[in-house]
Amino acid sequence: MVHRQEVSAWRPHVPGVVEVFHAHFTEYAYPMHVHDAWTLLIVDDGAVRYDLDRHEHGTPHDTVTLLPPHVPHNGSPATPHGFRKRVIYLDATQLDESFIGPAVDGPDLADPVLRTRVGQLHSALRHPGDELEAASRLALIGERLRGHLRPRLTGPTGERPSPDRGVAHTLRELLDARLVPGIALDEAARLVHAHPAHLVRAFSAAFGIAPHQYVNSRRVDRARRLLLDGRPPSEVATATGFYDQSHLTRHFKRLVGVTPGRYARTA
Repeated sequence: MVHRQEVSAWRPHVPGVVEVFHAHFTEYAYPMHVHDAWTLLIVDDGAVRYDLDRHEHGTPHDTVTLLPPHVPHNGSPATPHGFRKRVIYLDATQLDESFIGPAVDGPDLADPVLRTRVGQLHSALRHPGDELEAASRLALIGERLRGHLRPRLTGPTGERPSPDRGVAHTLRELLDARLVPGIALDEAARLVHAHPAHLVRAFSAAFGIAPHQYVNSRRVDRARRLLLDGRPPSEVATATGFYDQSHLTRHFKRLVGVTPGRYARTA
């Protein structure tokens, strides 16, 4: 089988849409990572298996998958010929953080109407000048997504209480605040008043991802946006907190599947 990697990505001028990403992968597997935006995903060919919040999921035919921000997930082909997917990343104006829990409980939505509307939105986003159509279709999609998620808000959250959860959230806030300059583990431990090893264990237990994986994921997310703005990879590396361009390239390719230069050329 030929190892295939085809991607295209762009940032449309439609409020609420952070990025559009189309990809065809035959063998590439995403490691555990997080996004700072909602991931609205449809698979046109093949299937993807993934873990979200320590539970295994898949993308059956004709479903729409909604992955919430800040929740670790991975992804790999579930069929021998890989998968072809289309993704729209949405900001918090479309879905606020109150919907994260319900989305974790049921990320795969079997809704043919929603699936059709997401496909129509992708078509509109491909054509400059059709921003009004795209915004209109997005409004209907957001309404339907909230309709799926809102009834779950009153149900069990599945939250696992942990005495270390406060420590983990404090560290995440610190990592977010120091994303570009970075912070040493010892300094973070002093600021959070916890032993370094305990801090790593608490963060990993609470979020399902190690602190360094979280930071790299957030930095790569920022790099994607800057590359789509037309900034060169060498400049993007510095602007997002990576040591140099090769450092950016290593983590970017691991999380996105292609190099920053190739990704930028698809825009």
